[in-house]
Amino acid sequence: MNSPREPDHELEDRVARRLLDVFIRVGLVFGLVWLCFHVFSPFLTMMLWALILAVTLYPLHQMLAKRIGGRQGGAATLIVVLGLGLIVVPTVILGSSFGDSVHGLINGVKDNTLTIPAPPARVADVPIVGKKAHAAWSQAHTDLPTLVKNMQPKIGELAGKALGIVASLGGGLLMFMFSFIVAGIMMAFGESGSHAMRAIFERFAGVARGAEFLQLATSTVRAVASGVIGIACIQALLIGISLIIADVPFAGALALVVLLLGVAQVPAAIVTLPVIGWIWASGSYETTPAIAYTILILVAGSADNVLKPLMLGRGVDAPMPVILLGALGGMATDGILGMFVGAAALALGYQIFMRWVGDNPELARLPAADGPGSLAR
Repeated sequence: MNSPREPDHELEDRVARRLLDVFIRVGLVFGLVWLCFHVFSPFLTMMLWALILAVTLYPLHQMLAKRIGGRQGGAATLIVVLGLGLIVVPTVILGSSFGDSVHGLINGVKDNTLTIPAPPARVADVPIVGKKAHAAWSQAHTDLPTLVKNMQPKIGELAGKALGIVASLGGGLLMFMFSFIVAGIMMAFGESGSHAMRAIFERFAGVARGAEFLQLATSTVRAVASGVIGIACIQALLIGISLIIADVPFAGALALVVLLLGVAQVPAAIVTLPVIGWIWASGSYETTPAIAYTILILVAGSADNVLKPLMLGRGVDAPMPVILLGALGGMATDGILGMFVGAAALALGYQIFMRWVGDNPELARLPAADGPGSLAR
């Protein structure tokens, strides 16, 4: 009576062993993936930046390689050296100048040799904050040591925050330099890297669409990079010309700061608003020129709002709003790195979704089933 059930027990045992074997293998795979990610995560940001730089600069690398006899390594080395020089030298100069200015300011406060000019009378007429600003400015003009002593706790907090910002910027700059070096290595082996990335995309999206999706991701990253850098250069040029027209001191240095802020996707208002405030508070401008210069600087500082929709989607097989939304959403969540990742991800997602919509099997069967005269009926 038990003999018919024995095969069932054997089948259940085999299925149970198979399931247990599958679960163990899946667990080991997930454990290995987690371990790899845990080991690689400290370098993830640097490698993403290196990949973005390599993809963006690869056409320039190929052009230089042709000029020097096809030497891929030599062209990559030249780009890395020039890039690091363009990054390090201005940073060191600006940092040294800023440090000297801060050191001189601190010594002037300690020795009571720092003089603050008297505030113009028009400062008190500014709505809401005018009277308080005029009073604080007047005290700084007449009795700066007392003002510094009263504001010492706030100055200490601001100094601590400023030190943290400087340390963060220094770490980011060091990481970017290492990313540039890794990008040079990637460009030196660009052909084999391109074949590897194509194989990865073909494995995920299929042989027919892998190359197309790889081209879409590459063109999106290049469009965002060229759009960001191009917009930053144009905006810095416009603001620099506006500052020269308005006869603002250190116009070139301020334009360089605007360029660096534009590349980092920081609003130019950080520079333009204090400049406008200086124009109105300095007393060197009449009312009509001050209004004209204010409008000119505000328009130049807002140029990126017009240029971004025009330049971000160029050369990409995806609508411009998709690229713009991906870039802005990625920047809002993960900063400037997220801008590239968000734009590429949203462009790929849009193309995959539209391909899925277009591959509707019912639409493909309609002409064959209803015939050419189906709409007439």
